Amino acid sequence: MKHALMLAEKGIGYTSPNPMVGAVVVKKNKIVGKGYHHACGEAHAEVNALIDAGDQAKGAILYVTLEPCNHTGKTPPCTHAILKAGIATVVMAMSDPNPNVSGKGAEFLEKNGVSVISNICEEEAKQLNQVFCKFIQTGKPFVTMKYAATMDGRIATQNGDARWISNEKSRQYVHQMRHANDAILVGIGTIQNDNPSLTTRLPEKKGKDPVRIIVDTHLRINLDATVLTQTSHADTIIACSQEASNTRGHLYQKPQTCILPVPLKNKRIDLNQLMIRLGQKHITSVLIEGGSCIHASAIQAKIVDQICCFIAPKILGGDGYPVCQGEAPLQMKNATSVTNVRVQRFDDDIMIVGLLEN
Repeated sequence: MKHALMLAEKGIGYTSPNPMVGAVVVKKNKIVGKGYHHACGEAHAEVNALIDAGDQAKGAILYVTLEPCNHTGKTPPCTHAILKAGIATVVMAMSDPNPNVSGKGAEFLEKNGVSVISNICEEEAKQLNQVFCKFIQTGKPFVTMKYAATMDGRIATQNGDARWISNEKSRQYVHQMRHANDAILVGIGTIQNDNPSLTTRLPEKKGKDPVRIIVDTHLRINLDATVLTQTSHADTIIACSQEASNTRGHLYQKPQTCILPVPLKNKRIDLNQLMIRLGQKHITSVLIEGGSCIHASAIQAKIVDQICCFIAPKILGGDGYPVCQGEAPLQMKNATSVTNVRVQRFDDDIMIVGLLEN
């Protein structure tokens, strides 16, 4: 099963809105076939593993990281392919988190004489597909807030300079995160101060650019901003008020640029409503990259599922932009707790990742 999970990871960045799935066919304690889900619309992991196994699949054990589907989507049901191949036993890591189909694949297989064993490496499988699990159950994207900060908690100097707080290895990891997420979100302040490209740049492979989401209540973004003029296969979505869309939206009518009117809350974009709209566009994961006001608003709106902070061995020792800029609880007992914490080093940078208890 752990080998199947490793195979599933090869689909990172390509399978959305489908889950990442890996499968291994074993006969007489030997792997005779393996496969994974390459991309949405393509064959599922089970089918690829069965094709790889060929005739050796008959009477074999199929290990798969997610319950085989028993419904027709863009591809036929995997349960039918499993029966046709003559698989004797299916070992699955987790049930399908979709409440409309959960358990039906396993039930169908058992009714047709296939032995089913469940919940092997279940927690690892759920961690791998935490994005899919949230999206399929809520219709809203899984949100990660990422930032790099000095040891005294600053994400930029007092004049907005942030290049570079983190080191090269940390920044390369961030580009892997961009590749893995459907969308990247920043506030208009970040666009005005940094004029970023918000694309994926990986040295060893061509990464997938995320959809770029700009939170710009009053639609003030410059028409010549890099995110609106660069060559990229991904779209740019500008989330603004209905009023701004009515008065200025026509100025941004160009290919790969979308104006998305979103209701306001306290005179700012309602981030919960924005997440609902993004989910309707089948965006399953969002990476928030700043700045301070967006960070604070996202925490207060309780839309953040995961935090990922890079702490660099640098100290400004004075004024600068904090990680979050806005109202905060007056008592520490009301602070948002972070759980499932893990730590990783990139040379002298320290990355801390955890889940938020919202």
